[in-house]
Amino acid sequence: MATNQTTLAAAGDIRDIKPPIEIPTGWEWLWLPAMLVTLAALFLLWHWWQKRRAQVALVPPVPAHVRAKQKLEEALALISQPKPFVIAVSDATRTYLEERFQFRAPERTTEEFLRELGGTDLLAGDQKESLGGFLESCDLVKFAKYEPTVTELHGLHHSAVKMVEETEPKPVVNSNSANPEPISK
Repeated sequence: MATNQTTLAAAGDIRDIKPPIEIPTGWEWLWLPAMLVTLAALFLLWHWWQKRRAQVALVPPVPAHVRAKQKLEEALALISQPKPFVIAVSDATRTYLEERFQFRAPERTTEEFLRELGGTDLLAGDQKESLGGFLESCDLVKFAKYEPTVTELHGLHHSAVKMVEETEPKPVVNSNSANPEPISK
């Protein structure tokens, strides 16, 4: 019987195989420095981007009267083609009036525009009359197929430039800097 117990004990002594043992390669410790280097690189990149964004100079917007004068000057290249020239001059003037006075000019017909402008104090009476004549002359060329002379086209251009110059904002002069008091010794 002793042999049976030994056989049973030996048969019940069967155990499963042990799992594989992890053998360290020596590279496991690198994850921490790699993470620190990655975080430092991201921080430096973010810092550089913030500095670059702060250094970008904001370009001040070009004033409406300056843009209008530039467009009117560019329109002179079209003076040999009356209709495109008049369209360019008229559009430059209407766009200027919209930007300068926040008055919707480009989307309206001349009659609508002049009627609404008449009810405001944005322009002086003579300026309103001059603008009305200017826009009606432009409409003759644009819609009635009127062929103006080069002298008439120069006159329209001059009227547009005059309108811009009369209504452009005047620079504010500081009264103290204009007449400085003499320094007594």
